[in-house]
Amino acid sequence: MNQAARRFGRTLALVLPVVLVLSGTLAVANVPWSGATDTTVLPAGAGEYGLPAAGAASKEVRADEAAPEAEAVDAAPAPEEALLDLLLDELRRADPGVALTTLQWEVERNPALAEHCPSLARELGRAAVVKYGSAELAHRHARPVCDTSFAIGVTEER
Repeated sequence: MNQAARRFGRTLALVLPVVLVLSGTLAVANVPWSGATDTTVLPAGAGEYGLPAAGAASKEVRADEAAPEAEAVDAAPAPEEALLDLLLDELRRADPGVALTTLQWEVERNPALAEHCPSLARELGRAAVVKYGSAELAHRHARPVCDTSFAIGVTEER
């Protein structure tokens, strides 16, 4: 009995440090120490939802001044409308993951689109439910682009 306890103790003394060192090394390797990530998560208050965007008070004045321009028949679509058309086309051709990646890339490239990001992601969520026919299948493609706006669009379309 005494010999079995010694053998068990020696085995444990050799194996336990190896297990602890390996698990600690793996844990440290998986932490993004630099703070830089490949994705940008935009807060829900980055526009018309939550906290007002910068210059929100002056938007009303600009909207009144720009009214004659908005009535022009040959006016080009707004950048967010053109982007929505592109994203919906990508969603139909591929899957919502591709469209969300494009949305994220476009918002990083053009920060002025950040205030429209939640509404665009919600529209993608609605279109994904229409494409797949079920919220469960559409929700599999949800990612943290513009907070949870894609998932909100999926649940709204149910």
